[in-house]
Amino acid sequence: MVQEIIIFIVFALAAAYVIRLLIANFRPKAGGGCAKGCGGACSTIDFEKIKKDLETKSAPVR
Repeated sequence: MVQEIIIFIVFALAAAYVIRLLIANFRPKAGGGCAKGCGGACSTIDFEKIKKDLETKSAPVR
């Protein structure tokens, strides 16, 4: 009888852990508006800087 109770407690704890993981997986991440949860780094991309870098790298070398 005691062994069955211990097995039930271990099973209940494991099931609660799996349920908590599933809930955390579907809950939106804090600190970000996008699905990646990166904290909003997507909005800090400077396209002008990227364009300048590409222009300087693609310029012919003398």
